[in-house]
Amino acid sequence: MMTNLFSVFDPSSSLFNLSINWISVFIGLMLIPSTYWFMPSRHHILWNNIIITLHKEFKTLLGPSGHNGSTLIFISLFSLILFNNFMGLFPYIFTATSHLTLTLALALPLWISFMIYGWINHTQHMFAHLVPQGTPAVLMPFMVCIETISNVIRPGTLAVRLAANMIAGHLLLTLLGNTGPSLSFVIVNLLIIGQIALLVLESAVAIIQSYVFAVLSTLYSSEVN
Repeated sequence: MMTNLFSVFDPSSSLFNLSINWISVFIGLMLIPSTYWFMPSRHHILWNNIIITLHKEFKTLLGPSGHNGSTLIFISLFSLILFNNFMGLFPYIFTATSHLTLTLALALPLWISFMIYGWINHTQHMFAHLVPQGTPAVLMPFMVCIETISNVIRPGTLAVRLAANMIAGHLLLTLLGNTGPSLSFVIVNLLIIGQIALLVLESAVAIIQSYVFAVLSTLYSSEVN
């Protein structure tokens, strides 16, 4: 008996009294194509094309001031979130990205490192960001407060956006699935079609949310250069 609506997402799997829920974070790594084949598979070619496309786009977002190899961390971030999102669509696999424990652990260290780097190396540039160009002198104190608040809540919005989007679709799939046994045969057929459509939508959300997380992280890092 569930204690509340969200208890279906509570970590519960264990082996020898050891929690194995968070092992699902690393299950997605098995999807990474092997680089040891003489003839690369279609999966390998597809993934390489995705990485090259992301590298070009992140390089453009970082601009000429970006350091060489700095896109690798954002491509790795995209890959980790994407694999976890897709793993969560399979039955009985713990969806780590629907919990703020993981999403905040990804967003907060990135944001803190960007802020430390920016304020130490580009202090004047960071102060200039607090007041947008063309702001009247009367509104400057208010703009500083608004810009500071919007900057401070960035890791929270990154983490909550990813977790909320992942948990919303899973919750809808769970609720619709639980109503199946009490419905008639015709309605169950319609329900299955609806579940398949939602699963396709969740697959798209899994890709989009990992992309959004990586792109916003890239944009936040480009602001401190």
